[in-house]
Amino acid sequence: MTTTPTLRTERLLLEPYVPEDEEAFVALFQNPQVTRWMGDGTATEAEDRALFGRIFSKVYAQDLFAVWAVRRDGALIGHAEIKATDTVAGHELVYALTPEVWGAGLGRELAEAIVTHGFDALDLTEVHATVAPANLASLAVLRRIGFEHVRDIAEDDGGSTHVLTRRRPADQPVPAS
Repeated sequence: MTTTPTLRTERLLLEPYVPEDEEAFVALFQNPQVTRWMGDGTATEAEDRALFGRIFSKVYAQDLFAVWAVRRDGALIGHAEIKATDTVAGHELVYALTPEVWGAGLGRELAEAIVTHGFDALDLTEVHATVAPANLASLAVLRRIGFEHVRDIAEDDGGSTHVLTRRRPADQPVPAS
């Protein structure tokens, strides 16, 4: 069984990366608009190339968690993953889209697909997201699909990060294993 299945939405294809995606992956992660809200911001190109390599040598090789190339009309336009993290004491969704597609509802479509995968394929009862308080666009997307702010995490720089959670609806039972 592979941790990263292919998922389809109305306009997006989420599938495992292939080696030929390296240049588009690096371009996505080198864009400061994309990485503004991610971790420590934009890394060096060498660090992003090493990260891409670890997707194959570690994440896929050890079947650790789902990591997707996000495509629209064949072009790589984003990145997505869902993984267990200590930060939220559960599974967290992570996604990024290239600015050229912002504002078209694709973030909502992508986040919903990841949450559905978490509930249906991973049998999760809740999915979490961590978002900077100033990242109003991501907060709005997540709230629109049912995420609620549950707590804040104090950061080393004195700031904070919101933890948002979406719980499986009570009328949606956990699939039998």
